[in-house]
Amino acid sequence: MNSQDSMRQFKAGIFQSLAHPTRIFIVETLAAGELTVGKLCDAVGIAQSNASQHLAVLRNKHIVEARKEGNQIYYRLRDPLLGQVLETMRRYFLAHAADAIKVLAEGQSTAPVSEQE
Repeated sequence: MNSQDSMRQFKAGIFQSLAHPTRIFIVETLAAGELTVGKLCDAVGIAQSNASQHLAVLRNKHIVEARKEGNQIYYRLRDPLLGQVLETMRRYFLAHAADAIKVLAEGQSTAPVSEQE
């Protein structure tokens, strides 16, 4: 396997670990800064048992890091760059959503009068 294939495998692994809306929400939330598990669960709106499963996936791919302080566990993104990647994906979605709305609006304005009624 050459270096390009290795890079593609790496990227695929990251995208696979993000292939769940809850995990994306967790990463987006942690992009704003480190949080305790409890605060993260509150922010994302999930139970701690559910969060633990998702955080395990993210930890295994080295997307998030944990540290313990007293009886609290804090999570943070290993690299804030991933938050920027998700922000870029948000902008990509919005750009294409606007295009789809524009096409729909143009289609309605050029439809024959009988179809607009």
